[in-house]
Amino acid sequence: MGVETGGCSHTAIRENASLNLSAIEDMNLKFPHAELCFVESGGDNLAEGKKIPRKGGPGITRSDLLVINKIDLAPMAGVNLAVRQADALSMRVKRPFVFTNLKSSEGVNQIAKFVIKKSGLAKESDTLIR
Repeated sequence: MGVETGGCSHTAIRENASLNLSAIEDMNLKFPHAELCFVESGGDNLAEGKKIPRKGGPGITRSDLLVINKIDLAPMAGVNLAVRQADALSMRVKRPFVFTNLKSSEGVNQIAKFVIKKSGLAKESDTLIR
């Protein structure tokens, strides 16, 4: 479902998470048996350079897993992934994050393993993902 912030597209990730939290509540009512919800911000992209994740906010600092996607575009956007990694480590302290390139599947296994572990299905699915 789309969340209209009335402003910049990443407002509900960084400045005011209440819009996303309300949307998650709505999704929980609509899909009461769902066990997982992904929140994606269309506004936080590599073109923002050093600004993300350094700006922080609840989506960056408190999400269960921060996915930094489209790393294949970093060279074209002038983004230094080492700086991005240092910022993520600083802002997230001990919370996990992963760099991904969904075109090449880089990082997809890490996300899948995280989801499986968090869902409590890790022992049942050990043979599925390695």
